[in-house]
Amino acid sequence: MGDAQDQAVAEQIERARGLIDEAGRVAVLTGAGISTDSRIPDFRGPQGVWTKNPKAEKTATIQNYVAEKDVRIRAWRGRLDSPVWSAEPNDGHLALLELERRRKMSLLITQNIDGLHHAAGSDPDRIVEVHGSIREVVCLSCDYRAPMQVALDRVRGGEEDPECPECGGMLKSSTISFGQSLIEEDLRRADEAARVCDLMLAIGSTLAVYPIANVVPMAKATGAKLIILNGEPTEMDELADVVVRGSISEVLPKMLAAR
Repeated sequence: MGDAQDQAVAEQIERARGLIDEAGRVAVLTGAGISTDSRIPDFRGPQGVWTKNPKAEKTATIQNYVAEKDVRIRAWRGRLDSPVWSAEPNDGHLALLELERRRKMSLLITQNIDGLHHAAGSDPDRIVEVHGSIREVVCLSCDYRAPMQVALDRVRGGEEDPECPECGGMLKSSTISFGQSLIEEDLRRADEAARVCDLMLAIGSTLAVYPIANVVPMAKATGAKLIILNGEPTEMDELADVVVRGSISEVLPKMLAAR
């Protein structure tokens, strides 16, 4: 960046810090952009998983997953090779701990399935993973649930499409696929946080995935301030009190640092 652009970003960071200092209840929404510096690619960006391989999106659609064995086999292979298993929380994930230390964090709503907010040490009681987690495996026919590595060990052992060990049903990650309903309790908690917060902090999300993107205008409608931090423009920039562009792992620690 040039000197003028650097100065503009610095000014926006300072404005954001002022809003954070004034806030008492901060609701945070994170998307794939917060994890890209942990070497987890996003889905629809220029280097996104689905941009580079459109067929990969089929494995994330429940109708295809249930109906086609070859889709499930590709999905299991993809889980084996997922960059999540070697990823570590970056400075962006760790910076959010400052909001908890300052007793400002009301809820951390994440669209990510990588579990890095948990790994960073954020309070699990304040995390809502609206799209589920790749770190668990569930059965589509019964209540079986286990760590994902249990199922992946079976795949490594030669099972291309492992079945539920309790009922013989179909297994998948506990992520919410296209065509599956989000969990009502997660949506309720996210909506409630949006309604009562005095600051919404949207990080690394295009704010184009619904219904969870609705928490942003919902917060604004009840009088909350809005900070958007993302590498690219979002669909809700015009609603924001402050928009900051830049590397999340570099900018967020500066934004949240106590004075």
